[in-house]
Amino acid sequence: METDKILFSLCTFVIFVGIIFSLSLPVFTTLFFDYSEYHFFIRQFAVGMISITIMWGLSQVDPDKFLMHIGFTIFLSCLFLMGVMHYLPESLVTSAGGAKRWIRLPGFSLAPVEFFKIGFVYFLAWSFARKLNNNKKTLKEELKLILPYLAVFLLVIYLIAVMQNDLGQVVVLALTLAVMAFFAGTSLQLFMLAILGSIFVFLIAIFSSSHRILRIKTWWATIQNMVLSLFPDKIAAALRVDDAPEPYQISHSLNAIKHGGLFGEGIGNGMFKLGYLSEVHTDFALAGIAEEIGALGITCLTLVMITIIYRIFKIASRSANKVYYLFSLGIGLLIVFSFLMNAYGITSITPIKGIAVPFISYGGSSILALSVGIGMVLMISKKAKL
Repeated sequence: METDKILFSLCTFVIFVGIIFSLSLPVFTTLFFDYSEYHFFIRQFAVGMISITIMWGLSQVDPDKFLMHIGFTIFLSCLFLMGVMHYLPESLVTSAGGAKRWIRLPGFSLAPVEFFKIGFVYFLAWSFARKLNNNKKTLKEELKLILPYLAVFLLVIYLIAVMQNDLGQVVVLALTLAVMAFFAGTSLQLFMLAILGSIFVFLIAIFSSSHRILRIKTWWATIQNMVLSLFPDKIAAALRVDDAPEPYQISHSLNAIKHGGLFGEGIGNGMFKLGYLSEVHTDFALAGIAEEIGALGITCLTLVMITIIYRIFKIASRSANKVYYLFSLGIGLLIVFSFLMNAYGITSITPIKGIAVPFISYGGSSILALSVGIGMVLMISKKAKL
């Protein structure tokens, strides 16, 4: 059987879209830090070429022989790195907001959490295939089966949300875990219980951190006038937040999308990337792209992403091996939740979480890790009856 060439081609196309906009979007950052004109483009191009090569190389490998070795190597090595990197000196790690998130290597920095997500999905797929099935069980029996995974996930929460101060990645992994467990054979009752438990942990994480409370206030300040207009005056007055900071980033993001109109200003002609939108080439890449290629262009790009997700889910559904099925499903879910959380964040539907746009946002670790995940799915596609 052949590799899914459509999936490979679509992922390659999206990577090239990211490369193109790595030349267009970071104009202000390039001037502000006095970088070379092609600083971001050269790095993104190099990472993109390596990522495409990784996808193609992995697609040629036999999953029956190598998938388990690759999956567990990524999972265990990244778990170890996330545990020890906080004790490494500043010369070996890069910090963001006081949290150590990147390991410095010659020429670039590596974020272990991005690769850990791929390894974690494989660990869940391998373990769920052995432990969970569709046989009817009581809620107590299901809780006993799922309890070890909750213990592992508490460790993940500590390493990522606490030590790295990155709640967004934990939300993505929590949603992926819950949906994978449901499709592995747990009941709807346990699935809903897991969602409620995740919401409870999420709320604790927010209210235990002052900067997360500030982020929620900023988000609410953006939408409160529209939402509270639907409520009676007394209720609206009680829910209104008057001391919230001005949501400049979200306002500029929405204005950039609006300014792009239907057809956009043209690649390279966006205005809001010129100092109004910080991190426009990373977290707010979709807003910057929307201004330059318009609503029509973003719609086409979204349709490509949807087709990628569809191809991954198709490979999952056609895989007879349960590990292959669950792993492909998990990789598709990572892309779904990451894309939605970023898109919802820049349009103020949800608070911003700092999640990269899959394959498009500037940053080597995210693209390389996703390419490894897609390469493993392409590996599996040879065994699926497409």
